[in-house]
Amino acid sequence: MTGSSRRAFFIDPQVRGQPAGNAAAMGFKAYNLARMAAIGLPVPHAFVLGTGYCRAGNAHKPEDDAELNQVITAQLRRLERATGLTYGGSRRPLLVSVRSGAAVSMPGMMDTILNVGLNETALRGLLRMTGNPRLTWDSYRRLIQSFAIVADGCASDPFDSLLQEHLAAGHVARAQELDARALSRIAREYLVLYRKLVGRNFPQDPMEQLRAAVQGVLGSWGSARARAYRRMHKIPEDAGTAVTVQRMVFGNGGGTSGSGVAFTRDPATGENRLYMDFMFNAQGEDVVSGRHAVVDAEHLAAILPTIEQQVVSAGRALETEFRDMQELEFTVQDEVLYVLQTRTGKRTSLAHLAIACDLVREGVVEPAEALARVGGLDLQKLAWEAVVENGSELLATATSAGAGVAIGAIAFDSAQAQAMAERAPVILVRREAATDDLAGVAVAQGLLTAAGGRTSHAAVVAREMNKVALVCCSALVIDAAARKCRLGTAELGQGDVICLDGNTGRVYRGQPELVLQRPDDAIAEVERWRGLVVRSAGSTRSRARAG
Repeated sequence: MTGSSRRAFFIDPQVRGQPAGNAAAMGFKAYNLARMAAIGLPVPHAFVLGTGYCRAGNAHKPEDDAELNQVITAQLRRLERATGLTYGGSRRPLLVSVRSGAAVSMPGMMDTILNVGLNETALRGLLRMTGNPRLTWDSYRRLIQSFAIVADGCASDPFDSLLQEHLAAGHVARAQELDARALSRIAREYLVLYRKLVGRNFPQDPMEQLRAAVQGVLGSWGSARARAYRRMHKIPEDAGTAVTVQRMVFGNGGGTSGSGVAFTRDPATGENRLYMDFMFNAQGEDVVSGRHAVVDAEHLAAILPTIEQQVVSAGRALETEFRDMQELEFTVQDEVLYVLQTRTGKRTSLAHLAIACDLVREGVVEPAEALARVGGLDLQKLAWEAVVENGSELLATATSAGAGVAIGAIAFDSAQAQAMAERAPVILVRREAATDDLAGVAVAQGLLTAAGGRTSHAAVVAREMNKVALVCCSALVIDAAARKCRLGTAELGQGDVICLDGNTGRVYRGQPELVLQRPDDAIAEVERWRGLVVRSAGSTRSRARAG
C-alpha cells in the first residue's frame, strides 16, 4: 500500500483485543464493529477498506485502481480462510454485505448492498448448503434490485411495481408470504428488468459484483441526502466513508430467523427499557427502510425468548463498553444471534436529559461528564406539550416514535412541506418515510406514516431533530395524485390541520387544547451537579495554593 491514508483492516471475532485502527481511519461503523468483537459479542467476520480510499479518489472505478483491487482480493481470501467458505463457490458459497460507514454516524444516508457474490453458480451452492430454496431465491431477487439501485443508479420503483404485481397475483400482502417458486419467478423477471434498465446483463462474475458494490458504496458519500445531512450537522466534506465487507448472515431464512433494531433505552423519553423493532423472516434493510410493519420485543420474547434475553444482555454489554445509550442492529439466523452494528443512540432532548440523570445515578458517568453531555441543552426552554382530553376529534392511532405534540397543515411530500412551511406549520404525511425525505422532515413540525417502525432510519433522524413522529398508522390511506388521505372515516386534503400526539400515539383533527409540562426534577438534578463541580474545582484550587 502507498502510505497510511489507504488502509485495510480485518475484524475477527475469534481474536480479542483493541481494534487496530480508529474511527477516523476505519469509519465509525466498522470501528464499533471491531470494539464489539473485542468484547466477545457475536460479530460476523469482515474486512474494512478505510476512509482513505474515499478521500483518495472515490470517483475512480475499482477496476481502474490496481492497488485497491489487490487489497480487495487479498482481504477476500483472508475472509474465505476465516469462514471456511468460498466466495462465489458452488458448494459452500461465501456471500457478503457491502456497507458504508463514515467517521461520524450518518444513519441511513449512505448505501448498502446485501447478498453480494450470489450468481447462477452460487445459487446452487447456497441451496445445497442451507436446504432452503425460499432463502436462496429471496436473496437473489434482493441482490439484483439493490445492485441496480446502488451500483447502477436505477430507481427502485420498477422493481417495487413488479413485486406488487406478484403480491396481488398471489393474494398476499408481503414478500415474506411468497413461496420459493414465486420468488424464483420474480428473480428471473428482475434479471430481465435489470437488462432493460441498465442495458446489459446482471453481472455473473462475483468479483465484478464486489468491485461495483464497493464503488457504489463509496459513491454514496456524494449522494444528495448525504450532502444535505452533512450540511445540517456540519460534518466535513472530506471526512469520507469506509467500506465494510462482511460475511452475510441471513434473517430471511424462515420462522426462526429475522432482523431487528434495538435501543437500550427509550430514545423518546429516556426510560430505561429495551426499545426494539423486529421482523421475522426479514433482512436488516426491511426494518430500517420504513416500508414494512414490524413487531416489538414482546413478540420476540414470546416466540424466541432466548434470543430476546441475548439481545438484552448484548445491550447491557454495549452500554458498559460505550458508557451511553446504544442503538444496535442485529440478525437472527436459525435461532443464532449476530450483532451487526452499534452506535450511540439518537434521542430527543428530553431523553438526553433523562438518560444523563440515570447514568449518573447508576454510577456509569460522573456528574462533571454528564454536565458536559447536556451542556448543549437549553434547560429553561426544555418542556413538552400534552393534549388535554376534552372532546377533541380522534381520527386514528399509530405507533409513537417521538414524544411531544405537533400541530400543522398536511403536506404529502417534501417539496410541498418546504413551500407550505414558509407560511404556516406543517405535518408531513407519507405512506412510508425514506431518508430522501430529510428536507421535508426538517421543516415539518411532525411526521405521520402509514408504514414503517420506530427504528427506521427516517424515524431515527426525525427523533434526533426533536420532531414528533407517528409511524405504522394502519388507518392512514393516501391518494397522492389527488392530494388527499383518509384517516379512519375522515377524508382530509392538503392544508387540512391535524394534531400528532407523540405521547399517546393519537392523531386528532384540528388544534386540541394543550398543556405544558417540564422535567423539573431532572433540571434540579443538573443544578445539583453544577454545585458539585464548582465545589470540586474550588477544592482543587485550594489544594494547589496550599501546595
